[in-house]
Amino acid sequence: MSGWLSTPKNAGCDINWVENLSAALSKKHWDPNLHSIVSKLSTGTRLSVDDGVRLFTHPNLHEVGQLANMVKYARFGSNVFFNSNVHINQTNVCVLACKFCAFRRSKKQADAYELSIDSYLEEMEKYARLVDEVHSVGGLHPDWDVEYYENLISSAKQKHPDIAIKALTAVEIKHLAQQSNIDYTETLSRLKNAGLDSLPGGGAEILNDDIRQIICNGKESSDEYLEIHRQAHSLGIPSNCTMLFGTIESIHDRVIHMDKLRQLADEYGLFQCFVPYPFLPDSTRLPEAQLATSNEVLRTIAVSRLMLDSIPHIKAYRMNIGDEIAELALNYGADDIDGTVRQESIMHLAGADSSLNYDIYQMAKLVKDAGFIPIKRNTTYTKFTTVTVEPPKRPRRLNVIA
Repeated sequence: MSGWLSTPKNAGCDINWVENLSAALSKKHWDPNLHSIVSKLSTGTRLSVDDGVRLFTHPNLHEVGQLANMVKYARFGSNVFFNSNVHINQTNVCVLACKFCAFRRSKKQADAYELSIDSYLEEMEKYARLVDEVHSVGGLHPDWDVEYYENLISSAKQKHPDIAIKALTAVEIKHLAQQSNIDYTETLSRLKNAGLDSLPGGGAEILNDDIRQIICNGKESSDEYLEIHRQAHSLGIPSNCTMLFGTIESIHDRVIHMDKLRQLADEYGLFQCFVPYPFLPDSTRLPEAQLATSNEVLRTIAVSRLMLDSIPHIKAYRMNIGDEIAELALNYGADDIDGTVRQESIMHLAGADSSLNYDIYQMAKLVKDAGFIPIKRNTTYTKFTTVTVEPPKRPRRLNVIA
């Protein structure tokens, strides 16, 4: 295995990617309707919101995918990234009741749960020799404040100092700040001092408050989501960002969402990965949802890659879209694929059926089978290792007596 290092801001990206892209684009004839977009990409000029809408409506999906794939190759070559992680959802008790959420429970429901710190550590212990990241998000528990999470994170770090903690979405940070009567900056600073390594991007949904009032009323506003991540970045805490699509939003809403995220990414460069994922309808309460087709999933990933010039990585979130579409997405601009995961509740309760028992070999094989080089990364995209996929040894068999 060979390895290399990067910075959280560069996140393994080729710094000469615009020049690489310009050279590649010049070798292909493009539909005249895309000429102005290709010209902007060739010179490193940011695409406009109108350009993004045009890409969503361009009749040739394959051509949009080719364009996005060229951007990916310019940044990362044939490399596709994954990590070795486990999801531990610390509680499903939540004071909110978002319409799209199949995970949330009230405190009185029979299947509500809340992990004590000891129980959380016991869950970590099951996977400690297999993973280097714990991804923890959960409900907004009415009794837990920032001190509880300081104790949880510091206890986890004391017991497993080499395992990164990626935890707490923006709405969870808001909730902890309110519970503790402190501001976002103090909340994040205390969690960082306890050992928090990065923030996941969940909860962005669509950054349009009229839509949020319908699908996730009571959650953080669009500005609050952005401000919480801004404060995290100002403290040197990198994060991901997300987009939930296929509910009631328009194409224009999706592109505006991307534009808001890339503008924030311009400030500190610590949005490391964008994770677009479609709404899953099972067991939820949003009958008016439009539901995204597989083609729409691939197009959204492709447009994300083309629009988000200041966010290095685009993830094919296989926990949501499944392994088959995730593999296809690697040819439509995605360069990152969710890791080993081991266990996960939020997407699977909403209807996902993707595998949860992958090890590093199986993840690497998935990437290689899609035609790419598997690269194991750490949580903050600063350490990378090329994974060699060796075929399993043939079992020894006894000779059969004729």
